[in-house]
Amino acid sequence: MSGLEVWLDEHEVGWLRPIGTGEPGMSPGLSFAYLARWTAEVLAYPLAPSLPLPARGGPGSESRDEAVLRCFDRLLPGGDLRRATCSALGLSADDLVGALRRLGHDLAGAVRLVDPQQERTVGLSQRLIAREELSERLRQPEASPLAAWDGQVRGALPGRRDKLGVYVEPDGGWYLVDGPQMASTHVLKPAPHGEPGRPFNEYFCMRLAARAGLDVAPVQLHRVPEPVLLVERFDRQRLDDGRVRRLHAIDASQALDQPAVSLPALFSLLRHSPTPLVDSRSLLRWVVFRQLIGSGPSSLDNVSFLVDHGGLRLAPAHGLAGGSPDAQAFTAEDWVALARDADIAPRALALELKRMSEALRMHAQGLAEEMAQELGGDLPRSAIDRVLAVVAAEGDRQAALAPDITR
Repeated sequence: MSGLEVWLDEHEVGWLRPIGTGEPGMSPGLSFAYLARWTAEVLAYPLAPSLPLPARGGPGSESRDEAVLRCFDRLLPGGDLRRATCSALGLSADDLVGALRRLGHDLAGAVRLVDPQQERTVGLSQRLIAREELSERLRQPEASPLAAWDGQVRGALPGRRDKLGVYVEPDGGWYLVDGPQMASTHVLKPAPHGEPGRPFNEYFCMRLAARAGLDVAPVQLHRVPEPVLLVERFDRQRLDDGRVRRLHAIDASQALDQPAVSLPALFSLLRHSPTPLVDSRSLLRWVVFRQLIGSGPSSLDNVSFLVDHGGLRLAPAHGLAGGSPDAQAFTAEDWVALARDADIAPRALALELKRMSEALRMHAQGLAEEMAQELGGDLPRSAIDRVLAVVAAEGDRQAALAPDITR
């Protein structure tokens, strides 16, 4: 089986090939190597810290370890959504190379995977997604993944939650696009199964985070009439002529090369940042905000980093939701341990905890009232009332812990 060219936006940087015996029931591994002409570039950068660049222009850059498999595997949908997506492609769920080959034109970050044996796409392909058509799809979520349209799979994204990458025209139209200089600019996120209020919860929490001083991805809430959250992609830059530039970004699991993400490990990544103090403050705000809204522990891998020749920079926050029954209630000891492990001055952490507690209590109720006026009877109050209850309780409790952190 032939390999795939690996591109970062408009730069060919390496190749990816399957390795292994190909025995029935056995998934092949992956081999990755950078091109010498890419490593010779002054502004060259690696796909991830686990796949470092070799010496500039030097040979011997091929990697065959599990880090390659883990890095590229994270570009695809996961869990049950992986199986459903592969089924829609006519592939087995363990055909990683086949899935990458078919979905590689619009992935997370700047990565594009090109099959050299396939005819290159020339020009632009756009397919309008009518609101009525999308509504019909959302009413039958078990029929097929949201990325399956017209017998093709386009706009599939990483993670276990079914969502869709779309290109948003200035007139507000949503499109599936294809072409080397075109890509999705936004993510459509409908309600997951069993969580009908999730788009409202996430919309509220993302707007609240922005008011509290966090750098967040812009969001909009739409009704088709089913609620869908429209999130602007931070790894895309729309050019004046309508083309899209891909910006490289990786999630925390890719950056750490670990399936499970811990807070100390997240802060350890800041050693790769060209502005570690700025990113440390931003990441601390993200941690405190999650605590004050009651985010579940599984959202730790929602942290992403933009990658370029300077290193890793913390990307805008996304996927924030609150009111989780599984949220961990931090104690003063937990904050002291975080300050030690993350090399944060305890006084700075305590001040941020107090400031954020006050900011959320100041803005949360007013934002909820704004949303009630904006959405009227369409707003399921239970979706944000749980968050409001956590903000009220945790705001008081966490502010009271601040003096104990500095002792």
